[in-house]
Order: sequence, then C-alpha cells, then structure tokens
Amino acid sequence: MNIHIISVGKVKEKYLKLGIAEFEKRLQSYCKLTLSEVTDEQAPENLSEKDLQLVKQKEGEKILAKVKQDHYVIALDIEGVSWSSERFAKEIERLSFQGKNQITFIIGGSNGLSEAVLRRADQKLSFSKMTFPHQLMKLILLEQVYRGYKILRGEPYHK
Repeated sequence: MNIHIISVGKVKEKYLKLGIAEFEKRLQSYCKLTLSEVTDEQAPENLSEKDLQLVKQKEGEKILAKVKQDHYVIALDIEGVSWSSERFAKEIERLSFQGKNQITFIIGGSNGLSEAVLRRADQKLSFSKMTFPHQLMKLILLEQVYRGYKILRGEPYHK
C-alpha cells in the first residue's frame, strides 16, 4: 500500500518534526509513505470572502497538481465523516482489497480546502469538530495510519 500525505505549509516546530519523523520510521514496515508539502499562500488575518476563496483556489491548484488520476483521495475536512480508529483501519483494508493501492490524504492550510479539492476527494474525513493547526494534523494523521496498521495486524500498540 502506498500512502501519500499532501499538506499545505511547512512544519516549522521541532517537536512536530521529531514526531513526524518517528512515525515515518515506524511506518516503513507497513507501507510506502510519501509526504508532500505545498507552499501556503500569504494572506492577512481579515480577508474578504473573495480573497479567501482566491487563496484556497491557489493552494488547491498546487495540491491537485500532486494528485494522480488513480489516487484514492481522502480530504481532511471538518464537515466530513468521523471514524473510530478501528473503522479507519477497516477502510484502509477495504481499499486494499479493492485494489486501490494508492491512498492520498490531503490536509489543507489554515483557510481550509478549495471546492475543487473537496470535489476531487473520494472521501471527506473529520478527526473532530474542533480545529487543529494543520502542522499538528499531519502528526495526528500519521499516528492514526500507524495505529490502523497495528490494528489490522493484531499488534499490541492499539490499546
């Protein structure tokens, strides 16, 4: 299974970089992992709705340039479905059984994802109704991917 995570913005905080690196290492025996970052668009705090949509559109174009036609895309979106860790694991397994060996997760920037990215997504997944920094979300997602593989193999990490 190939897991590709596309995120907006660079992770700057050392503690997040260390956590991400740890899960990259742990996942090596479970899947082929690729992490891609696209630059975030500089935007002032109080954008007009039109400017906000333009920022999301520009980021979305960069994201979609990294998504291939045969990728199964799961966009992280606060309005998406919410799964337990067990359900997350079962979805990875289900996709694998269906021959979808390329899963791409997309993490938007601080302004969210463009409509074009959300339309391209095969699934929209919400980790919570709460808002998380997008850099932290990468670490959380990696941990859940790792946990999912541990669940599928019946290994003890999960509990």
